[in-house]
Amino acid sequence: MNIRHLAAAAAIVRHGSISAASHSVNLTQPAITQGIAKLEARLGQLLFERRPGGMVPTSAGRLVAERAENALRLIGGPVASAAQIRAFVAVARTGSYSSAALETGLAEASLHRAVGDLSLAIGQRLIDRRGRGIVLTQRGVTIARNFRLALAELRSCIFELDALAGREIGRISVGAMPLSRARLLPNAVATFHDLYPQVDVGIIEGSYHEMIGPLRDGEVDLLLGALRFPHTSEEVVQTPLFADQPIILARAGHPLALGIDPVTVSDLERFPWIVPGQGTPLRLLWNNMFEAYGVAPPRVPIECGSGITIRQLLMQSDFLTLLSIDQVALEIEAGWLKQVGEAPKGISRMIGVTTRSDWRPTGLQTRFLEILKAEADVIAAAI
Repeated sequence: MNIRHLAAAAAIVRHGSISAASHSVNLTQPAITQGIAKLEARLGQLLFERRPGGMVPTSAGRLVAERAENALRLIGGPVASAAQIRAFVAVARTGSYSSAALETGLAEASLHRAVGDLSLAIGQRLIDRRGRGIVLTQRGVTIARNFRLALAELRSCIFELDALAGREIGRISVGAMPLSRARLLPNAVATFHDLYPQVDVGIIEGSYHEMIGPLRDGEVDLLLGALRFPHTSEEVVQTPLFADQPIILARAGHPLALGIDPVTVSDLERFPWIVPGQGTPLRLLWNNMFEAYGVAPPRVPIECGSGITIRQLLMQSDFLTLLSIDQVALEIEAGWLKQVGEAPKGISRMIGVTTRSDWRPTGLQTRFLEILKAEADVIAAAI
């Protein structure tokens, strides 16, 4: 979509007339009229009703204006073209002009020219040369993030226009942290897909630290997994779903899995542990568990957050670990792993959704969140 045409549409809604909008966006009235017609043709929807008293926005027009205002705020106004934004975001994401050319199908010379023109328009250097490579300046990093958020806003605009026209299509991108992959997310996605088969769901797996950047940049709509406390960032919002109490696990046949005597804290100190690294919610719970028993946490010879890797290590050694029962339900049912104990009461982690504080979900994204909440309620009732 043409950025200046979007700015013109938003200005008409904001000021109530083409004449007032022309002063706001520095375009002539005929240029605005022509631009709105092109935008309507591009979107396939009427944005304004032409009346003797002026142009009255339709529901689609008000929707486009609202999303466009947010996108323009992030872009910094109509100072950059769509081609320049697309080129700079591609270079920022791939780290080189050659990789960006492969991704976009544009010639490297075109990318160089677009990014150079963007720097002149903004009045800021965005990229520095480092040997044979490039690196974003501090200002370039900020602008790249804002551009990605603006593009996410415009994608949401397209999805909402489709919904307005009765077409339930679009895409939801979910950052899945380890615990959410076992039951909560698969159940929610299956239910959502049955209701909205034309909507794509992208699931990106990773840790919190791997996912928080894409979330802030608008490349991921929401994160699902263990929440972080204390949490002081104003950029994101955490919504709790349910409290999860992990269990102590070992391989079948482990000395503590024989069930002869109750497992004591001395037993837990006697065997080596596999737990995630410092700073993760599960590692904090593990530390709290030993403190609740009144002893210092033992040394951790293997730090790992991968459920698959932990399972394989447990099955061929006498290691212990602390995991949610959802993450190992199949392994317990198959007889590979066995619960040997529970963490003390009160040792639990909160599972929930993390979103950007300025995120305005589409109708379908809101429906997906409602389904997640319903699935979380089922899990919570069974705990």
